[in-house]
Amino acid sequence: MPSRTAAELAEDTVARVRDDPLARLAVLCELYRGGPGDRHLPYRRAAVAFLSWQLRRGLLHPPQATPAGSPWWRAVNERLIRDGYEARALAEGRDPAGSTPSAAASLEFVRHPSARSWYRAHNTSIVTAYLEHADLARAEGRVERFFLNVVLVRVLYAHALVAAPRLALGVLGPVAPLLGDPRIGMTGIFLSLSRILPDRYPLGDDVTPYLTVENRFGHLLDFGLIRPRFARLYRWSAEDLGLPGLLDLLDGDVPTYAWPAHDRGPWNPAPSPLARLARRAIL
Repeated sequence: MPSRTAAELAEDTVARVRDDPLARLAVLCELYRGGPGDRHLPYRRAAVAFLSWQLRRGLLHPPQATPAGSPWWRAVNERLIRDGYEARALAEGRDPAGSTPSAAASLEFVRHPSARSWYRAHNTSIVTAYLEHADLARAEGRVERFFLNVVLVRVLYAHALVAAPRLALGVLGPVAPLLGDPRIGMTGIFLSLSRILPDRYPLGDDVTPYLTVENRFGHLLDFGLIRPRFARLYRWSAEDLGLPGLLDLLDGDVPTYAWPAHDRGPWNPAPSPLARLARRAIL
């Protein structure tokens, strides 16, 4: 019998854990083990931190659970796992037949682990999944759809901190790679969401209460540092990831992933004094 292709092995892994959220976490952790000197292991921190938040909210619960999880979050997580395992199988010499384009960036990380290659691998998979599953996103509630866009702009910005520091922090660019390093500080960009969104799913349609309780760090990040850079950030990311469809997810200064461009209110809160200062200082 011919050996399984890399794509088949990856799909087998996804199928095995599809309805077991804790098994998803286990296989994600396993992706970063092994190899010469375990050079990949330090990069596990950021991936596990965000997945753990998804588990606490119940986003990855199977459809038959009560309550059920999110079809969108489940699909995006599966793309991340599939690309990672396909890349590892390719690195081991498995047949590349049927391989997906989004696994190529993960293969580069497997072969040459670095902060920059980790972000390209992670964000290529994430943006690919966003584009693939827009129909599932549109079925989510308004609050969830707003934060799908927040998550997207944050992961794009975290990548820019490492790979385009001047874009990300202007004159403070020299310190940006340290702030964005997934082995050290980048987890805070994700984990601050856990202080806004409760550990439940779904959330409903009123975004205002969640914006009201956003902590200083989150507000500074979203509306002081990232929002003035939306257009440049999306253009740079689309080019660096080789995913031009990303440009369709922004309309002017409004992220529009499963979100109507005319619904501008949540994207235009009054910036705090600290956020205004940040805009002036680093643009």
